[in-house]
Amino acid sequence: MIDQPEPEEKEILDSFINGEFQSAPDLERRKEELKLSAKATIHRNKDIRIRISERDFLELQREAIREGILYSDYIASILHKFASGLLVELESA
Repeated sequence: MIDQPEPEEKEILDSFINGEFQSAPDLERRKEELKLSAKATIHRNKDIRIRISERDFLELQREAIREGILYSDYIASILHKFASGLLVELESA
């Protein structure tokens, strides 16, 4: 039996089918950047378990779908960038 998609997943899938998504500018460059970050996390020694709000999780999933990568790889790349100093807070204007 195939599981039915969650409402949020169905919404994203319907939007994709209806052509509501556009490729990001410099998509190929961005994909390579994320792949490199994800590859850097492959050599990890620790698996972790964290609790985050469902809202944050869904946003991370949506961004991963937009980037064309698994959400776990997307989250790992964000953490890697933060840990290596490549992800920094924007100064408030």
